[in-house]
Amino acid sequence: MNLKKPKFWDYKKPSIYAYILFPITLLINFGNSIVKKLSKPDLNKTNIKTICIGNFYIGGTGKTSLSIALNDMLRKKEIRSCFIKKKYYDQIDEQQLLNKNGKLYLSSKRLKALKKADIENYQIAIFDDGLQDKSIDYDLKIVCFNTLNWIGNGMTIPSGPLRESINNLKNYDHVFLNGNFENVKEIKEQIYKINPAINIYLGKYEPVNLNEFNKNDKYIIFSGIGNHKTFVSMLKNYGFNIFDDFEFPDHYYYSKNDIDNILDTARKSNCKIITTEKDYLRIDNANYSEIKYLKSELKILEKDKILSFII
Repeated sequence: MNLKKPKFWDYKKPSIYAYILFPITLLINFGNSIVKKLSKPDLNKTNIKTICIGNFYIGGTGKTSLSIALNDMLRKKEIRSCFIKKKYYDQIDEQQLLNKNGKLYLSSKRLKALKKADIENYQIAIFDDGLQDKSIDYDLKIVCFNTLNWIGNGMTIPSGPLRESINNLKNYDHVFLNGNFENVKEIKEQIYKINPAINIYLGKYEPVNLNEFNKNDKYIIFSGIGNHKTFVSMLKNYGFNIFDDFEFPDHYYYSKNDIDNILDTARKSNCKIITTEKDYLRIDNANYSEIKYLKSELKILEKDKILSFII
């Protein structure tokens, strides 16, 4: 079942709803601390260097995009790298994107997938998600954030959108920020207060198929991704005339009725329809002709710096 995240998660300060849920938050945090203490990473080391691309904020932080970008950088250096992702049946879109861009190992157990990649002599394994999985002692861990949402109200689930407290950044060495750069200075200051020695990298999404669209047209946009606001912001920045937009839950699988409603709205308002590549993969084939997707790539600033820690 796909559910939208609560709006109060992204308030700048905790709301009454966050405080009502706080007792449950405390119980979950206590349970997680017990699991962490009891969990021991597998000591049967493989020959592969492991890189985990994870997050604190649930969804929309660019993990998959960064994984693809790093894999492309490594491939250009003639290094055999692969993707590893835990198999979730509601994340087929991300699995398809990874599979389009490299070798993907899927398993209900990440460690099992890693050992299979080791047998096939890959040099580096890029884990899309898994930061909170303590069964693997990753060689390198990168925490992703989107600057538009940052840490929301700053609280952990279910009071807020964080999987773990922002103060846990003191236990990490690398952070990747993507999205809007307007508030990057403020975010960096907050991060450095927690961990002055941490490495911070920046990246931004850039469209690669703008020539397929006429900016004189009106557009209806829709998406079911972790951060709909990032998609809307990017389109506005590139001059798209947005008539209306529809936001769905992350990894949402569209019904025929959903698509029919969007198509009907577009026809009545004489608008074109645009979505993301991930959403396009979740639409029934019969509806493809009237819907286009904006293909974007994550451009990493200071590529050499991040590569120096990986290679």
